[in-house]
Amino acid sequence: MARISGVDIPREKRVVIALTYIFGIGSSHAKHICEASKVDESKRVKDLSDAELIKIREQVGKFITEGDLRREVNTNIKRLMEIGSYRGMRHRKGLPSRGQNTKNNSRTRKGPKRTIANKKK
Repeated sequence: MARISGVDIPREKRVVIALTYIFGIGSSHAKHICEASKVDESKRVKDLSDAELIKIREQVGKFITEGDLRREVNTNIKRLMEIGSYRGMRHRKGLPSRGQNTKNNSRTRKGPKRTIANKKK
């Protein structure tokens, strides 16, 4: 397995797909990295040479990834909660913060249903 930005990327997958295993790199960033490092997108990770891996690592280093990005996202959420903004309150309550409907949906954020005694429709 090749290690890039502290992550073991899968050897059997194509380079573009394997790069998306790194937190903070999506498909468009992965394509941009392959173009900038002049690596063929259809090439498998196991077929990459050491020189190509070094070029990819340099390009990935230009982006904020993994631990630094996770820390930044968490501090942004904490800041919203501290200033008492609407989005911060929704984060604190564990509800969707981007305007989604919560009457029937949002089970992922709200968790499993809890029935309330004597509640009538």
